[in-house]
Amino acid sequence: MVTRAQQEITLQQIMAHLDSIRKDMVILEKSEFATLRAENERMKIEIGHVRQHLQNETNQIRADTKLDINLERSRLTDMFTEQEKKLMEASTDFHKKNVTTDGAITEINKKIDIDIASLKTLMESHKLDTIRFLAGE
Repeated sequence: MVTRAQQEITLQQIMAHLDSIRKDMVILEKSEFATLRAENERMKIEIGHVRQHLQNETNQIRADTKLDINLERSRLTDMFTEQEKKLMEASTDFHKKNVTTDGAITEINKKIDIDIASLKTLMESHKLDTIRFLAGE
């Protein structure tokens, strides 16, 4: 049989052992909490880095897109200007040829009018000669 004193000693040993276990659990909890907190901080920092990287990438893509749009706009403006220049040259050539053609037509019309007037004069002269011949002169 176990005596009361032995029970007390065993109880005290068990209680001391339980206190030791409780202290170890508290230390372990604090240690785990500190580890979790450190892990959480590390993840926050990593998320911040990822967020910053994404922001930088987004800004770079945005800048590249703006540059592409501006280059394309400039290219189209240059192309439009070139087409407009070609159109103006063609229009100028057309007007020059039109003026030249109009001048040539006017010259031909003047020659025709002169030839018609000359023929009319010749015809009147022949008419007059015929009348003189018939009149007996």
